[in-house]
Amino acid sequence: MDSTQDGRLAPIEGARRQLALVALVQVLGLAVWFSATAIAPTLRAEWGLSTGAAVWLTASVQLGFATGAVVSGLLTLADRVPPHRLAAACALGASGCTATLALVSDGLGSAVPLRFLTGAFLAGIYPVGMKLTASWARPVDRGRAFGLLIGCLTLGSALPHLVAAAGPLPWRAVMLTAASLTLLAGLAALTAVRPGPLLARGARPELRHAWAGFRDPAPRLANLGYFGHMWELYALWTWLPAFLVAQRGWDLSAGGVSAVTFATVGGAGLVGALVGGWAADRWGRAPAASGAMLVSGACCLLSPLVFDVPAVVLAVFLAVWGASVIADSGVFSTALSETADQRFVGTALTVQTAVGFTLTVLTIQALPALAAVVGWQYAFWLLAPGPLLGALAMRSFRLVGRDRK
Repeated sequence: MDSTQDGRLAPIEGARRQLALVALVQVLGLAVWFSATAIAPTLRAEWGLSTGAAVWLTASVQLGFATGAVVSGLLTLADRVPPHRLAAACALGASGCTATLALVSDGLGSAVPLRFLTGAFLAGIYPVGMKLTASWARPVDRGRAFGLLIGCLTLGSALPHLVAAAGPLPWRAVMLTAASLTLLAGLAALTAVRPGPLLARGARPELRHAWAGFRDPAPRLANLGYFGHMWELYALWTWLPAFLVAQRGWDLSAGGVSAVTFATVGGAGLVGALVGGWAADRWGRAPAASGAMLVSGACCLLSPLVFDVPAVVLAVFLAVWGASVIADSGVFSTALSETADQRFVGTALTVQTAVGFTLTVLTIQALPALAAVVGWQYAFWLLAPGPLLGALAMRSFRLVGRDRK
């Protein structure tokens, strides 16, 4: 194998271009994820929805994603279908569902099924993107590669908030913009993305392979850490706008709420994911993940203290939280891709995300119910156990001797 002068393996030919293309597909493909969440206040007013009913605009996507991931995992689609073609087909499907909602939907009766199908299609973009990334990145560089991928996920997920912050646009225009971006992702995946030389050839699929990640100690601990991370992540992303509206230290307009949400989720999240990936390669998977979860867990516990602080203090706090809450995400994917059976990496990553996204439905639903009782000032305390328990799982992951630098 070719080596550089410092002993590191030389980059795989074409890897940078392909990793950039996979990242681009993630940014554009996931633009539909929070498209309905970004315009939820408008939909609540136009459709006469309660806060509880509007939750389903996001929860249905999470359930759809989990269902799609379970089906994909059981059928081991990510290891049987060429990954770039699977990602392209799913991006086109998610785009079509979102465009249909924008053009014909007039209430939850049609919106929820379409959002569910959107989530199911997204299960063929994000986990498959992780497998494509692993096929182009050697283990020595994989943390940074996954960090870039997750950063693009956060940026893409936050794009609808950026569109909404640009001005008072009709909600159908926001949805159609997101659908158009995801359509471009599908075309890019189909015409330009290709799997790399590190792609392992899958064996004949069997049901037992879908659950292998829960039998062996190292994959199981990587999964447990990820589940603690997911307990916090999407509930924070979904309900941060409600927290911003309720807090007393920063009087924000509707556009201001969208702008701050984009800066927290997309801007700080991108930086956090890149730093987390770099730290995973520099110090190891477990220390990077544990450190990020301890910081984000502390932010959950400290959130009541910033409810009425000056705007600059809240902005700094949100930047730290937005970065730390996602900094560990790519680390779990990296750790699992290195410890799972290499013939079924795609299936292992898909099952991991399926269970993780099922958990997000619980916290997305529970958080506004808790806020109705204790107020938004204290509601985010519900999320703290997830990252704190996840940090303990990753400490054990390091002790089993499977961590990699």
